[in-house]
Amino acid sequence: MKQGLSLRVSQHLALTPQLQQSIRLLQLSTLEMAQEVEQMLDENPFLERGEEVADREDFGVQSADAPVVAGEQLEEAAQPVVEPRSAEPDTRTATDSGDSAGEDVESRLDGAAPVEESWEGDGTVEMAPDDSEWGGEAPARNNGSGGDDDDTATAADLARVPVSLQDHLHDQARCLRLSDEDGAALYFLIESLNDDGYLDDSLNELARACWRLTAGRPADEEPRFEEVEAIEQRLGTALQWLQQMEPTGVGARDLGECLRLQIMDLRNTPAARAALAICEQPLELMAKRDIKRLCAATGHDDETVRAALALIARLEPKPGRRFVDVERNVVVPDVIVTRAGRGFKVSLNAEVMPRLRVHDVYANALRGRGREGGGEAGHAAMQQRLQEARWFIKNIQQRFDTILRVSSAIVERQRNFFMHGELAMRPLVLREIADELGLHESTISRVTTAKYMATPFGTYELKYFFGSSLGTETGGNASSTAVRALLKQFIASEEPSKPLSDNQLSDLLKEQGIECARRTVAKYREALRIAPANLRKAL
Repeated sequence: MKQGLSLRVSQHLALTPQLQQSIRLLQLSTLEMAQEVEQMLDENPFLERGEEVADREDFGVQSADAPVVAGEQLEEAAQPVVEPRSAEPDTRTATDSGDSAGEDVESRLDGAAPVEESWEGDGTVEMAPDDSEWGGEAPARNNGSGGDDDDTATAADLARVPVSLQDHLHDQARCLRLSDEDGAALYFLIESLNDDGYLDDSLNELARACWRLTAGRPADEEPRFEEVEAIEQRLGTALQWLQQMEPTGVGARDLGECLRLQIMDLRNTPAARAALAICEQPLELMAKRDIKRLCAATGHDDETVRAALALIARLEPKPGRRFVDVERNVVVPDVIVTRAGRGFKVSLNAEVMPRLRVHDVYANALRGRGREGGGEAGHAAMQQRLQEARWFIKNIQQRFDTILRVSSAIVERQRNFFMHGELAMRPLVLREIADELGLHESTISRVTTAKYMATPFGTYELKYFFGSSLGTETGGNASSTAVRALLKQFIASEEPSKPLSDNQLSDLLKEQGIECARRTVAKYREALRIAPANLRKAL
């Protein structure tokens, strides 16, 4: 075998740690972003929350690594901040700034070789504009030092805490004079309810679970039949107490039982008696409103069955619905769009923008101490943590800048929507925004996922403004979002006794110049969670 040397040129893509972090931060939602910030604050000692208001425009991404003279920092810290200061023009180029910063660090380290880091950067530990506070418009976290105002706010927050279904039922159970065994059984049933107020498991399964909890036995051990039967009987007695509590229908095992409990709480009328009989039948007949089969199964006439179905429609199928904490499902928008004259103003939501900065004391201590005390390895590790903190602040700023750019482009493209509503939505795909901003299509997809925009018509996910197109008779295109809005308008204005079928809806769209097949109409109707015509028909 003959040995030799050869050269080969190849290209490959390498993602640096800071680029990987930037991509990961970009696709996080607001809640995930807040958790990421909290985790970074716990892990990195050089990162802290800012407390003073700083002018964000002075610290752009372009000048993120430009050094600041230490004397200017001391002067700025000594002077009270009355108004945002204007940025002085920097006559040095970005390359010169980076080179001078690197030379400055090497001179401080007594001519030692630069430390190789996994987080690539200029290697400086000098304070940079990006090190100071970013996102100054966001409110600072309460540090716990306050007076009467803090106590008042805390009391108001406690007053707004919603009462859960379990707490509401436990309050009623305390008013009952039950033995310790019955009270424990009732407590166990209340804690076994789901959010809708139903018992998902049968009494036998609950009795077996209760036996394992009370006896402390392993999960694979089976109880004796007599033990399970005794616990099941006690749970059955407790279930009768539970089903008499408010809200009516709580403790049911299925929808039919829930409806029967509510009907039995009403007056004894022919419609109520017919409703009880209907609930005993398969629920498919009631869902399909099959009047003829219901009349034959219950023995009531047509008019009574219709009145019973109308009575059932007014009942609550989920008794625990009003106790669900709705605030945990509230969507916090990342971008806010408001009217500004004849146009619209797009701005970031200050409440979701974290206010971070590099810890001045620790950074100055690292710069002044050098390699003394901790050795070269310890100094390199601390310098890397400082660089990570600076890159984290820069990546967060870049994340919000990208979200703002994409949102502004969406508002510009969907201007008619912000003026006239969803009927005026135009077709839009990710590639159009990507080409306009000079970004990759995958980047636009990450930005528009789990990010929300508050508009004059409500709060929508950024992906809502993108939709496919349908052809029109004039040769143009109509957005699928606008077509769905038009379908909702047609169905809302239909006669309850004669609802529109999918074929009729397709014909109405053709009259508007939109070519939409019946199957497409059915797909859009199901996406809007609208029942078919036979289920929308009024009794």
